[in-house]
Amino acid sequence: MACASCSTSDGGAPKGCKNNGTCGTDSCNKLTVFDWLSNMSLPGGEAPFDCVEVRFKNGRKEFYRNTEKLTLSMGDIVATVASPGHDIGIVTLTGELVRIQMKKKGVDPNSNEVPKVYRKASQKDIDIWSAARNKEEPMKVRARELAIQHKLEMKISDIEFQGDGSKATFYYTANDRVDFRLLIKDFAKEFNTRVEMKQVGFRQEAARLGGIGSCGRELCCSTWLTDFRSVNTSAARYQQLSLNPQKLAGQCGKLKCCLNYELDTYMDALKGFPDFETKLVTEKGDAICQKQDIFKGLMWFAYTNNFANWHVLKIDKVKEIIAENKLKNKVSSLEDFAVEVTQEVEKDFNNAMGQESLTRFDQPKKSKRHNKKPKKAVENTAAAPNAKKPVNKQANKPAQAAPTQDKPAADKKPKGPRKPIIIKKNEAKK
Repeated sequence: MACASCSTSDGGAPKGCKNNGTCGTDSCNKLTVFDWLSNMSLPGGEAPFDCVEVRFKNGRKEFYRNTEKLTLSMGDIVATVASPGHDIGIVTLTGELVRIQMKKKGVDPNSNEVPKVYRKASQKDIDIWSAARNKEEPMKVRARELAIQHKLEMKISDIEFQGDGSKATFYYTANDRVDFRLLIKDFAKEFNTRVEMKQVGFRQEAARLGGIGSCGRELCCSTWLTDFRSVNTSAARYQQLSLNPQKLAGQCGKLKCCLNYELDTYMDALKGFPDFETKLVTEKGDAICQKQDIFKGLMWFAYTNNFANWHVLKIDKVKEIIAENKLKNKVSSLEDFAVEVTQEVEKDFNNAMGQESLTRFDQPKKSKRHNKKPKKAVENTAAAPNAKKPVNKQANKPAQAAPTQDKPAADKKPKGPRKPIIIKKNEAKK
């Protein structure tokens, strides 16, 4: 993290403001706008713009009018109008850029409905605000338990206390309408505060909580994306993506917002392509499009009576065949217009910077065990694995003993099974 107050501890958790990257020093805030007009002075006699942008928990921003003519700058903690009481927020933008942001959000700067800033927050206001923020996490756990006891199909995703601690807003998501009148009474008894329930969509929930997307970066909705446009499966079809809901869905469970980022480019590229449902009439039969390559300008066609063989045609050739078909003329065959597609040669990785090979994990490592078997036995078994073992005809006969130095080998008798020694009675008496 960027600032000193929310630097991470040894365990990886923020140890300063505990706001998970949305701290008060304005160096790692979400949805922060860079004030590129801060170093420019106003023309003579021109009064500064009297509205400021104030941020609250999880990137929620509102516009307030500086009626007291306070000298405010980015990062100042101010007390603003709330109903009831007052709220505590952090100034994130001042000057002429606030006018541009209000125009972008559709807020009239001359309207009387714009609330005002009371004062700069005192130390007492900051202490009450910090104590209220520390209550939010244990309250969320208890609130979920109460919602489960009432058997309500809803998920309480976040709790936001007002700056003076007089009101708590419970943000929840639900698929259907939920009757939480009894739940609010239990919340008021349990937490002893004014309760407000606010339902948010699944995209807004992901934006408030944040996270890491499948691309490896922070979620767009929690960093810079503010307007949520509808995303359809047609966006994936135009970009020739597989309609796999597990890959196309984000952490909110809806289709990813990034599917709309390159959709306009694909739509412009497809304007030069014939319709995908175009049917080409030839003497061999009708042909239907099976595949398109937007970047190379190629289309694959197959005969209706033989879908196994595909023929690659360029866009201009397809347009020629369509023009002939409009004149009610049949083309001889697709083979006359087909193009041979050469396979791309795989590029080798050049170890220019002394790096390791990219395929070092592809091949399994060789075992370091030493084979204890003798080499001759291994060679014999490898040479004739199915050969029959020689039959020993003398296997049933007793084996001959090896000759010794005392007696010659001819005098030796073959060893056999030992016979029991029988002692006669007369010999025993002697």
